Amino acid sequence: MGLSQRCAVKTRVQEREAEWLLSLAGFPELQAMEPLQGGWDNTNLLLTLADGSKVVLKVWHANTVDEVDRVIGRHRHLDEYGIPTPVPIELEGGRLLAERDGVAWTLLPFIEGGLLESDEESLRSLGATMARMHEIPAAECFPSEFRMGQELFERMFALAEERNDWSPFPGMLRGESEALRESIPASLPQGILHGDLFPDNVLGSDGKVAAILDLEEAWIGPCAFDLVMAYVGFGWEDNEPVEERWQALLSGYQSVRSLTEDEWSALPDLHRYATLSIAAWRYWKHVMAQPDADLADRYLEMVERLDVPLPFLEART
Repeated sequence: MGLSQRCAVKTRVQEREAEWLLSLAGFPELQAMEPLQGGWDNTNLLLTLADGSKVVLKVWHANTVDEVDRVIGRHRHLDEYGIPTPVPIELEGGRLLAERDGVAWTLLPFIEGGLLESDEESLRSLGATMARMHEIPAAECFPSEFRMGQELFERMFALAEERNDWSPFPGMLRGESEALRESIPASLPQGILHGDLFPDNVLGSDGKVAAILDLEEAWIGPCAFDLVMAYVGFGWEDNEPVEERWQALLSGYQSVRSLTEDEWSALPDLHRYATLSIAAWRYWKHVMAQPDADLADRYLEMVERLDVPLPFLEART
């Protein structure tokens, strides 16, 4: 996902453009090019080269070049501390990105595997990987605000005010956001968070996390928020909560880092905040910013979850 001020417009990548980027890395000629799963805004392509090797081309339509530079810094930081995440391949002059018509282009190593599954072993691995990420030192390339949370909410409220269009969801969200500001303690343990741990942002292989992708929404925030956001992404089936998936995430997480009493108490409100954040992103993108009749109701999936009881979130284990 991405919340840049830019309007993301995907364009078809031409072979000559891919060959231009490959030449900057000194790679063999292009043999084949195919789209990859995931990514609402940016373009991801699998390139097969003449020698049979593979790399991934990413065109960052949704982000400014400066934003991409900061995101790359986040990937490098996690990589330095042993968190599996792809770092762009070095181009001529030591650069990690190339600019074309004001848009950043990168080449990334191809990682074997597929999107992480939701089985117990995979979710234990995700929980443990997440906890290790939360324990590494912070860095300046990570913001202190969550772009898909209160920051986005305020943008939505401002636009609703400007348009004089307080439809039910923005109105409900305003009341919810005020309540959550009061109920979530500012003193919760902080760490580097991914912020958007959904299946299309995690690669897996043989029940293990192979790579954490897309750090556009990464930030410094309450560690337990990432845990419940991962449950929002991985823990539901047919819009019903699966308790076993929560227990697997939690078990893996606590094998590395134990939750504090304050974190346990905050889990229900953090889960509500995470759910509302995804609903708000979908509403902002598909209803307010880039209206799309086919996707306009996607936010309702998350809204419906708000009334589903989750007693296991409050059960200490």
